[in-house]
Amino acid sequence: MPRMLDVSDEVRAEIGDEEADRLLAGETAPGSYDCTSCRTPGDSAQERTSTVLFIGDETAVLAFAHAGCLPSQVVQVTEDQLRGAVKSITGDTVDLEPDKVVPEQAVLGVTSGLVLSGGELHPALVVEPTGAIARPGTTSGGDEFLPLLIEQGFMPLTELSAVPPVLHGWSVLLAMGQLHAVLQPGAGGGQPVAWWQAHQPLQVTEGWRAAANKHQQVLMFAAPAGSIGRQPREDLLRDALDKAAANGQLVASALPLAGT
Repeated sequence: MPRMLDVSDEVRAEIGDEEADRLLAGETAPGSYDCTSCRTPGDSAQERTSTVLFIGDETAVLAFAHAGCLPSQVVQVTEDQLRGAVKSITGDTVDLEPDKVVPEQAVLGVTSGLVLSGGELHPALVVEPTGAIARPGTTSGGDEFLPLLIEQGFMPLTELSAVPPVLHGWSVLLAMGQLHAVLQPGAGGGQPVAWWQAHQPLQVTEGWRAAANKHQQVLMFAAPAGSIGRQPREDLLRDALDKAAANGQLVASALPLAGT
């Protein structure tokens, strides 16, 4: 049966019209899948679903995501990143070289919300990868996401009782009232570069934007894959943050605001 699939022009250009039409007709698309962004179940027969094509140097993997989580797009990754990723995509594969099936590249999920800290509401970003993050240049199965951030200056938290210290050199780029990127210092003190960049600008609430303009900074919390999850309300997000902090699975910093 036909599926509620979004196949962008760039994805169609990579997989070809014939394969795209077979997907839309339901011949090759799965009914149920695990969203490549939030890792919760989806059903392409019941809800709008995006096709996301991860492309390495020689291989490609076609994944599926809730349309509300990610737009249909092509994501360029290195062959090493494809080989080094931990979790496998649930769904069909498209091979640029025959008989190669590769695992998924972990994606950073970013959620915005207001967090009460130090008696005031602060704009916050919560970052959680879809899978384990390996240290660059290694192929071990360990998750180095938090240690890597701590090395950059992020502080481990055991509770959310006070505003974390400012991490200078990092910033959150807000432009035209939309969230565009988290920037980190460039190599050798050069221009800042994107540590995380939205595939398309993310909408934030008026309350979040007003709090960001008031404080001129954004609190960024980061936790390992599976520790926060996709929370539909800010009170549930706060509960998940408190639990992650109590379990020693949360780091944070206050990042200066770039833009308005």
